[in-house]
Amino acid sequence: MNIHAVNISKRFGAFHALRDVSLEVKEGELVALLGPSGSGKTTLLRVIAGLEQPDSGTILLNGEDATAHSAAKRRMGFVFQHYALFRHMNVSGNVAFGLQVQPKATRLSRGEIKDRVAELLKLVQLESLANRYPTQLSGGQRQRVALARALAVQPTVLLLDEPFGALDAKVRKNLRRWLRKLHDEIHVTSLLVTHDQEEALEVADRVAIMNQGQFEQVGKPEEVYDHPATPFVFDFLGNVNLFHGRVEAGKASLGPLEWAASENTEQWTGPAVGYVRPHDLEITRDKSGNGPAIEAKVMQISAAGPRAVVELKRTDTGELIEAEITKARYQELGLTVGEVVFVKPLAMKLFAGTPAAEGTTFDI
Repeated sequence: MNIHAVNISKRFGAFHALRDVSLEVKEGELVALLGPSGSGKTTLLRVIAGLEQPDSGTILLNGEDATAHSAAKRRMGFVFQHYALFRHMNVSGNVAFGLQVQPKATRLSRGEIKDRVAELLKLVQLESLANRYPTQLSGGQRQRVALARALAVQPTVLLLDEPFGALDAKVRKNLRRWLRKLHDEIHVTSLLVTHDQEEALEVADRVAIMNQGQFEQVGKPEEVYDHPATPFVFDFLGNVNLFHGRVEAGKASLGPLEWAASENTEQWTGPAVGYVRPHDLEITRDKSGNGPAIEAKVMQISAAGPRAVVELKRTDTGELIEAEITKARYQELGLTVGEVVFVKPLAMKLFAGTPAAEGTTFDI
């Protein structure tokens, strides 16, 4: 099933939840709607599902206008954050429910329903728990039951609204890997709503990043992370350091950081902000090495885990900088809290204007 949401707008009173947004999800694709709370991602999911009617715009399913169709007619499977399992039914009963309430003319026989349930429980790796009740399952197991129930009616589209939001971090990580593997096996068109950046980047074929009812950027995970289109995208997808300054005559000047900017900045003059991820910063004791450097004092070191995170304070402005270096580099430097070192960006993206404003971007 191909989904095409065209120029969708939706208000709730004075709140503008969706502002003329368009999105196409190709058949067999898994797209993640990613954004902070209130960005419009769940509203768009509900409009596509037929649970909300848009104020304007069109929902096309395989090219046909389905905007006025009910949720039942759209044949979409919905998986919620809080499972919504029937407590009085065992696992098999929950999965079979959607099949048992089908109209008599299209309902499968008891034997066919039993076989379908067994097939789905094997698919979600819960065949040994068929007779247990929801209260006897872990959170991750309950969510897999909810997914099997959604798949039981053979939906044309699978919609997942924060499906792992109620689970702890380790279970979430295991389940999202499992979901990606499952999707590769069944190839059902899927739309996943999440506010978890790591989840979206790991699971989805494409990521659609939303903010204030609009799309900031839509693209493959590596595209939106490595080439963010706006300051919001850069800031939302992980930690970032900001370096303020301006561009003039093809040169970027951000405090002590000065060098020739990219060719795209030849005609650009004005305020600028450089965005640098923590892992794109080098720490050195040698100021005269390659490229400009910022003097900073080591304030805190967190060396637990595979990489060391170093918090530094600029000696010129007092602003904090977060750098992330390999364990080997950390041990080589032998850093101590209180010492003064030099920080050098290895990669940076310039945005025109101020952090609150969107602008043209340039790799430098």
